[in-house]
Amino acid sequence: MARKIDRIWVRFGIATAAIIFFMMALLTTSLLLFWRVEYSDFYQRLPQDVRVEFDDLNDRGLSESPRAMQIYAEYWVGDPIKGEQFSLLLTLIAGLPLGLGASFWVSRLVTQPLGSMAETAKRVAVGDFTVRALPGHARGEMADMVRDFNRMIDSLETLERERSATVASLSHELRTPLTILSTRLHAICDDVIPVSKDELRGLLDQSLHLGRLVDDLHTISMAFANRLSLHYEPLDLAQFIDAELNTYASRLAEQGMELERRIPASLGDALVMVDPDRIRQILSNLLENSLRYAHAGKWVEVAVSSDDNNVSLHISDAGPGLPDAMRDNPFRRFPHPTGSHKDGSGLGLSIVQALVERQGGDVQGGVSQRGGARFSIHFPRHDTADNPLV
Repeated sequence: MARKIDRIWVRFGIATAAIIFFMMALLTTSLLLFWRVEYSDFYQRLPQDVRVEFDDLNDRGLSESPRAMQIYAEYWVGDPIKGEQFSLLLTLIAGLPLGLGASFWVSRLVTQPLGSMAETAKRVAVGDFTVRALPGHARGEMADMVRDFNRMIDSLETLERERSATVASLSHELRTPLTILSTRLHAICDDVIPVSKDELRGLLDQSLHLGRLVDDLHTISMAFANRLSLHYEPLDLAQFIDAELNTYASRLAEQGMELERRIPASLGDALVMVDPDRIRQILSNLLENSLRYAHAGKWVEVAVSSDDNNVSLHISDAGPGLPDAMRDNPFRRFPHPTGSHKDGSGLGLSIVQALVERQGGDVQGGVSQRGGARFSIHFPRHDTADNPLV
């Protein structure tokens, strides 16, 4: 009930009704007051004998008898038009300031948060994301609008912070291999260092690193722009993941990593509507992340499960776990300090999140049973999914 009263149209209606009621009450009171004054003047003008007769008629309840009406007609000299004029004048004198005051108060109540939002918008437009609109005494949907407006500024501030960090990190990521390539190629051209297979291999590795970085940037930008090409088809996630892990088994073994599978032979009718190539990319990014940062743990677990609504993929490791700076948001772009990682673009987990969400799923990061990192991906079952075929 209190929530409904806080609505602007309800409060406007109540305020308007209150003002109208007050004006009507004031008009009625002024008419009654004028009538009392006129009646007192009429009574004082009555001769003594007529006054006694008039009082006797009133005492006997004959105030509207023919004789009483005759007395009124003979001795009442009031002007009805004058009474109406007096009432209107009194209503204007007393009601106009009240009406203006109430109107200004209601207008101020509405425009105060709007004015704060307008001033805040001006400062945000020039790049100042530290300001926030003040709701004042606003309630209901007006307060909700101010709150949502401030949340929008929070999002813009976060995006601007991420953009600045991304530009700085991207500049470093591009500058490092380019600097190496430029320096080594100049040295070769100046005969400072000899041309050898090892040297060419190093230069090739730097160019491949640049290529991976550009590919990752292209993927994530297309995903966030909703322009990523996806080819949906029903997929048994358990069978697909199990088959894909066979291609990684030898590499994991070479790195001394134990691969533990908890995958059923089939999920039956618990299918998901996804793009198999993008699922393959998601799995590759998460396994590469484990190989790169959880190698010391020597253990990776891949599990697939399903319930009434979702089919889930879980990848856990026994590494050091997520750094403190990544625990709140492990999927942000370039999460590591600039220059602190040797391999990878710093976009792997961001790409995972973008690909999962683009296919109607969600992903969370957490702590595995062995203290390392755990990533859980959930896709809606095909029989309950609402995502369209694209």
